[in-house]
Amino acid sequence: MKSIVVLPTYNEAENIEKLVSEILALPYDIEVVIVDDNSPDGTGEIADRMAKSDGRVHAAHREGKLGLGTAYTAGFRYALKGDYDCIFTMDADLSHDPKYISDFLEKMKDHDLVLSSRYMNGISVVNWGFKRLLMSKAANVYLRLVTGLKLSDLTGGYRCFHRRVLESINLDAVHSNGYAYIVETTFRACKKGFRVGETPIIFVDRSAGASKLSKKDMIEAFFIPWRLRLGFYRK
Repeated sequence: MKSIVVLPTYNEAENIEKLVSEILALPYDIEVVIVDDNSPDGTGEIADRMAKSDGRVHAAHREGKLGLGTAYTAGFRYALKGDYDCIFTMDADLSHDPKYISDFLEKMKDHDLVLSSRYMNGISVVNWGFKRLLMSKAANVYLRLVTGLKLSDLTGGYRCFHRRVLESINLDAVHSNGYAYIVETTFRACKKGFRVGETPIIFVDRSAGASKLSKKDMIEAFFIPWRLRLGFYRK
């Protein structure tokens, strides 16, 4: 299966080259599209340089910091124009190890969407404090209760879609533009009857750069699940 990884970036100059190199070193037919939100640290220029030297790297530029959700959508639209079977999303901060791509692809033989899980085999996170771990676990409990989705980790950004899922989802109708986008696209895939599974990973918190999670994202992540559960979304 031909694959592409969508990497939304904002100020990831310290990480992006290493991550892309590790992805492209895998023994698969795989490419990368970097969706950069006009990073002031030069991430976009690095993306252009990599794209110029390797045809498996593609660079997409946006005018400014427009949100994680719209960055994913831009990457998905780019991927759907090509002949890719599997479309991955990953964080660009090295918290998602490319070695797990093999596990995703194996799981994709029987699924349409595969989510990474930090909680399938106990708790598999590194460099998190107790408060952050508690918040993550509580968020997943809340999301399962509100949405009715029976998945162990609904908030991870490391995922793999078969193109038929993204072709079926109305991307124009996705309300969320922050981290709730991850929950909403999973919810929509489940509602359409696609086979959704999980694969365990060890999540290692970023060692360089700063987290992009904002208070606005947290508020959106609280309310969007209720809109989904109550049916207040355009199909």
